[in-house]
Amino acid sequence: MDGFSLRVVLADDHPGMIAGIEHSLSSVSTIRLTGTAGNSTELLRILDAGHCDVLVSDYSMPGNEHGDGIALFSFLQRRYPSVKLVVLTMLDNPAVLGALQKQGICCIVSKSDALSHLVPAIHAAATGGTYYSPSVQKSLHMRDMNRGGQALQPLSKRELEVVRLYASGLTVNEIAERVSRSKKTISTQKARAMQKLGIERDVDLLRYAMEHGMVASSSQPDTSGSA
Repeated sequence: MDGFSLRVVLADDHPGMIAGIEHSLSSVSTIRLTGTAGNSTELLRILDAGHCDVLVSDYSMPGNEHGDGIALFSFLQRRYPSVKLVVLTMLDNPAVLGALQKQGICCIVSKSDALSHLVPAIHAAATGGTYYSPSVQKSLHMRDMNRGGQALQPLSKRELEVVRLYASGLTVNEIAERVSRSKKTISTQKARAMQKLGIERDVDLLRYAMEHGMVASSSQPDTSGSA
């Protein structure tokens, strides 16, 4: 890659994480940081300028115009098909990782691993390759190992989206309005997600979402009561 550098944009709602990534990438000659965003609204303004080869984005960036997670990534893939994607996340839940894979996202780095893993992940994404940091590899390996036993079925990307929005405090009606689907469809997707996860009560679904990092702490509703 002599004389060539990849234009990289960072998206994360934690300024400290942005600063850490900037420092980690600053000495890499093949990577040039062209922008940072703290939410999806800022991110789209940067991407619309067209100066991005690879986007490194957090999974959870709540409270902004275009949402986050699978819904945001799907939107970005449609709107900016030439931009490659690396997901940086605290999530190690097989259902979440499986949903990312189904979305065609093959470069995932866990925030629990060293930021140095972003460099090969960015290079892999740019060339259409695959890269999983060690914690992500471990979770995916455990999922594959369990497939022959009594493993839980992975959630579809829409079921995952419904669980995340429900756990963030939205009602079924509000979710239906936000994602432009019927109330009946949302209720069915929520019920199927609970069945796949072996969960019977709404309060347990909320706790599952929180324990597996599907919602940010600032978005978590109270689960002290019963469903």
